[in-house]
Amino acid sequence: MNDNNTPERHTPGHETRYELRAIAPEALKRLRITDDADRPPRVVVEDENGDSPLRCCLGRSRPHETIVLISYAPLLRWALDSGADPGPYDETGPVFIHREECDGFTGPGVPDGLRGERRVLRAYSADGSILGGLLLDGGTPTIEEGLDRLYRDPRVAAVHVRGVEYGCFLAETRRL
Repeated sequence: MNDNNTPERHTPGHETRYELRAIAPEALKRLRITDDADRPPRVVVEDENGDSPLRCCLGRSRPHETIVLISYAPLLRWALDSGADPGPYDETGPVFIHREECDGFTGPGVPDGLRGERRVLRAYSADGSILGGLLLDGGTPTIEEGLDRLYRDPRVAAVHVRGVEYGCFLAETRRL
């Protein structure tokens, strides 16, 4: 989100535009009470290093910070907004968020907390079907280059950024 509390918009040259999104504040309010698996959040006090990826602001936790671990269904949220039906691609997985409301994602660009050695980008069509993906190994392509490449396909409506090792959802992008 930028200073106007709207998602960060990316225009790669004169090509396709997309927006980078953290979990929406309205969804976070409910998720801090009951997550997408109908369970209360699990409270976690970070160790001395912190550095867990936070999906509410796309940042990283600080040492000794109290955060919560929740089950989150990113395609379900997207489907509610777009009318898509992800069917068997709808999945629920673990993500960390701040225990209390935070400032959210303020942009611009891809935050450092989203970067990593190995990421996977998963592309979805407007009806909720998976179209393919792209493995990022920390070199080339970068997250931005990978997103630009996937959004060149006019069928791509959304792309999720995920960690490779745990498969965790990290962020969502949507075509504008």
